[in-house]
Amino acid sequence: MKISLKVKTAIGIVCMSIIISAVAVVLSYNTYANTMDDHYEKMTLDLAETAIAMLDADKIQQYAETLEMDEDYETQRDILCRLVEANDEAEYIYVLVPESGGGFVVGDNIYDIMDTDPEVEFAKIEPAYTSVEEGENLVYISQTDYGWLCSAVVWMYNDKGEGYAMMSVDISMDDVMADRMAFLHVVLMAVLAAMVAACVILVLLVNRFVVNPINQVARAALQYVSDRRTSEGRSASTGVRRISTGEDGEERSAISKLNIRTGDEIQALSEAIKTMELEINEYIQDLTTVTAEKERIGAELNVATQIQADMLPRIFPAFPEREEFDVYATMNPAKEVGGDFYDFFLVDDDHLAVVIADVSGKGVPAALFMVIAKTLIKNHAQNQEAPGTVFTQTNEQLCEGNDAGLFVTGWMGVLEISTGKFVYVNAGHNPPLLKRAGGTFEWLKSRPGFVLAGMEGVRYRENTLQLEPGDRLYLYTDGVTEATNSHEELFGDERLQNALNEYMDLPVEQFLPKIKECIDAFVGDADQFDDITMLALDYQSKGETEHD
Repeated sequence: MKISLKVKTAIGIVCMSIIISAVAVVLSYNTYANTMDDHYEKMTLDLAETAIAMLDADKIQQYAETLEMDEDYETQRDILCRLVEANDEAEYIYVLVPESGGGFVVGDNIYDIMDTDPEVEFAKIEPAYTSVEEGENLVYISQTDYGWLCSAVVWMYNDKGEGYAMMSVDISMDDVMADRMAFLHVVLMAVLAAMVAACVILVLLVNRFVVNPINQVARAALQYVSDRRTSEGRSASTGVRRISTGEDGEERSAISKLNIRTGDEIQALSEAIKTMELEINEYIQDLTTVTAEKERIGAELNVATQIQADMLPRIFPAFPEREEFDVYATMNPAKEVGGDFYDFFLVDDDHLAVVIADVSGKGVPAALFMVIAKTLIKNHAQNQEAPGTVFTQTNEQLCEGNDAGLFVTGWMGVLEISTGKFVYVNAGHNPPLLKRAGGTFEWLKSRPGFVLAGMEGVRYRENTLQLEPGDRLYLYTDGVTEATNSHEELFGDERLQNALNEYMDLPVEQFLPKIKECIDAFVGDADQFDDITMLALDYQSKGETEHD
């Protein structure tokens, strides 16, 4: 946490207060200044109008035309001097005459024909303004060598309405400007004091009702996490470390001790976290129970996996004393236990049975059904029944009480070792591939029968095949061809056939692992969704019976 919420809140409040204060000061000062300016401008104009009214217009017009004084001149000037004396803030009153008449513009000569300052009487002067049109009164505020002045220029008209002179009045505004600065200073101090007080109050309120409750919730949450990680404080009933005891003797957690009463969303958040704690504790308790149950089931599944694996022939070479044939098989379940199975066994000294099957579904139900199907098929085969009879009898028995609706696709063949005669039967299973000596793998096409446990009364038809030394038979389940990669592409029949032909010269114990590597390389990181089971049978030579 680089900057705490308390610091951020204080900074925000101070910045906002500064902005509001600056706006308040500017508005207050401008309002005060504009009011005073308007007042003095009106006062200056009124004084100029008063002076015009008190003077003898004819005399002033005479002086304007002749630019000469007479015996009444001082009488008229005394009137202006008394006006200045009567107005404490008035500095100068004087009468100006433009040389050209009818207005004053830049470059014209202008004469001061009567002034309360006797030193500038009948003198040519340079005014502060640049132009004044006839009929236009002028009032302005300026800073001059004499200080701040509010000046007004008002035209004087004769009987014909023609302007002949301009009455000018200067009123000092030094005191007003000083008052402005004093006002600004007072406003600044008042606003600064109000800003500081507001900032302190707001920071305290925010800390009291926002920051501190949030920090309480955060500390309680951190304490809760710490308690959850402390093994010595785990409770058998709730799984939560208790840190205090209430009046009723019940131990309480840090979160349950929160007592936030702000009456707003912060309090609602606190109550929600308390409720969340209770739900988390219940969830953890349930999760602990479920986890323990899953561990128990997992342990049982591990045992079931081992039992299932033990049920399948896994010792290779399976018949080291027999040189006439070689057999190898693998099974990789998609879950802990699978529904695929394979089997091979000697019915007698001259007959070898091979079986591969796939139970619908996955997991424990399929595994249980697999055990039943495998046991029934082997029992019937060891009674030296023909493959078609084995599947017919097995189908009838599997249909009995099959309320779950499971079924089995299976392929079984019996090899007469001495002659190479191979009798097989197919119950809806994938067709195997056969490689003749010196040739490549080709599909062993035959009409499949109906699946086992699918319907009662089904009779399965046998097919016969003659194997010669050097032939290889490859059996598999649909988990091989239906293996899917991350692009939803199937491994398929063509890739399977190409892989078989690529490694067809390898011994069977190396041949099947290579095919599995091809499948894994194709699937990549995608999950295995079906059991992968394969069996390979090499017929290497005919038995002694044929030689005899």
